[in-house]
Amino acid sequence: MSSNPQNAAAYHRYCPGEERIRISDAVCLGRRRSNYPKCKGCQFNDDEREAAKSAPEDEAVRPVEAASTVTAGRGPLVTARPAMPLAPKADLIESLFTAYDIRGRYPDPLDAEAAWRIGQACAQFLRSELRGYDRSRTDKSAVVVGRDMRKSSRPLAEALMDGLRAGGAPVIDLGLIDTPQLCFAVNRLTCCGGVQVTGGHHEPAYNGFKICGQKARPVSANTGLTKVSKIAKNTLRHTTAQVAELQQADLTESYRGFVRSFLREDDVPFTPEEPLRVVVDASNGMAGRAVALVFGDLDWLDVVRLNFEHNGEFIHGPDPLVEENLSQVRDRVIRAKAAFGVCFDGDADRCVFVDHEGQPVSGDLVTALFAGHFLKEFPGATIVYDVRCSRVVAEEVRKVGGVPRRERCGSPFIKKALLDTKGAFGGQLTGHFYFRDNWCSDSGLIAFAAMVNVLGQSGRLLKELIAPLRRYAKSAELSFCCDDPQRTMEQLADTYHDAEIDYLDGITVQYADWWFNLRPGNTAAVLRLNVEAADASMLATKLSEICPRLGSPVSPGEQS
Repeated sequence: MSSNPQNAAAYHRYCPGEERIRISDAVCLGRRRSNYPKCKGCQFNDDEREAAKSAPEDEAVRPVEAASTVTAGRGPLVTARPAMPLAPKADLIESLFTAYDIRGRYPDPLDAEAAWRIGQACAQFLRSELRGYDRSRTDKSAVVVGRDMRKSSRPLAEALMDGLRAGGAPVIDLGLIDTPQLCFAVNRLTCCGGVQVTGGHHEPAYNGFKICGQKARPVSANTGLTKVSKIAKNTLRHTTAQVAELQQADLTESYRGFVRSFLREDDVPFTPEEPLRVVVDASNGMAGRAVALVFGDLDWLDVVRLNFEHNGEFIHGPDPLVEENLSQVRDRVIRAKAAFGVCFDGDADRCVFVDHEGQPVSGDLVTALFAGHFLKEFPGATIVYDVRCSRVVAEEVRKVGGVPRRERCGSPFIKKALLDTKGAFGGQLTGHFYFRDNWCSDSGLIAFAAMVNVLGQSGRLLKELIAPLRRYAKSAELSFCCDDPQRTMEQLADTYHDAEIDYLDGITVQYADWWFNLRPGNTAAVLRLNVEAADASMLATKLSEICPRLGSPVSPGEQS
């Protein structure tokens, strides 16, 4: 660089996420020295000729016009100019982002280019969250990457990792893992974040990315996902002369030991002669690998395996909240005379339990059951639950001396509330369960271990433990297509104006003997309804009052 001051008219270019500000050579060079992400066409970091070759003709690297200037006092100053045009496919990239994650149909619109751009955007965002000396430490600026068993996950993971490395983030590739193991790895390795390539509970044609930051805190629209989307929309896939390093890691044994530590083997009465028999339906997902890895060598635990193959083919859908997906585990529990059954989703971060008669147990009742268990370990602690959960949860928590904390639906909100209150446990209606000693993250495997502990220590059947908790009549979550969700909620607030009403998440209307919550969906003009009443007759009456006002019903298989 020349020692002479650089004329503002020659400032080199815009950087992603800073499209209204042109930056000087000095700033570019300083960013390079500080390990900041490399921008396409940056004269310090990119191979311009290779980038031009690798880009389509209409996307090849071109010189950026100099900014117009004005003269004021000591010399030229840069004038504000319109934002630079969005990169091609910007709308498609934006369509992949939801409130909590990134997902889409593979390979259109979710393809390798989208994965690369998302990877580079994640590198910029996650590393920008680092503070102080952590910015210059390779271990702290690394990003952990895992993937599930879907056939599209490997190519998407490879493109994602290329983008991360082009953005200056060292990558630790964990390969085929369940999503809770990614959270474990981010914390164990003290990385700046992680990305799991997974379709979760969605149908096989879909895939996506779940992103977490430091300490495995979820990255949602409120905590950075919007910034990731903005950078990805403004970035083209390109060749970069220098990339960060890539290394493979295997945390299998440490992860196995960590999850097993939640199993109180000394406190359960089961033996090889009289084992606990359970049916586990892995839904052809990552639980098939994880359950065998963590619990497979226990001679006092007789696991009847269903759908443990994880090759990208599904016997039934990977969403255990869809009733038809539970038919296999319900039938096998009865035939095998098992104590209980469990069905995991595709990436093993949530699960649904069934009792020995094949009766499903909703996530809120499991939350109430587990609350009593964890409050013995952490007396007086907070238990967090979402707005859809039965009143039983708060009642049971208070009964055993805990503090109930009602929260918005969604992992980011439940986890933040647990962290803020140093809570013992959290649960959602959807079968996500969160544990203090798991960095307040959710885990289907730890929930399974907790259920084994509860049954072993109580000496009772799951059906017997749940029976006193079924004291109200409650609907499943019902969804409706609605042209104007906000207006509909306002109209219902007017109708039930004499009730206790809050707007923590959508609208919750409470009377002494019944209540309902109505909230908008995250990705479409959809309303989701949960109703609970003192008895089945009142529940039917209230559903007939409310449902006709909400629009066209959506079947469970269509819900996102």
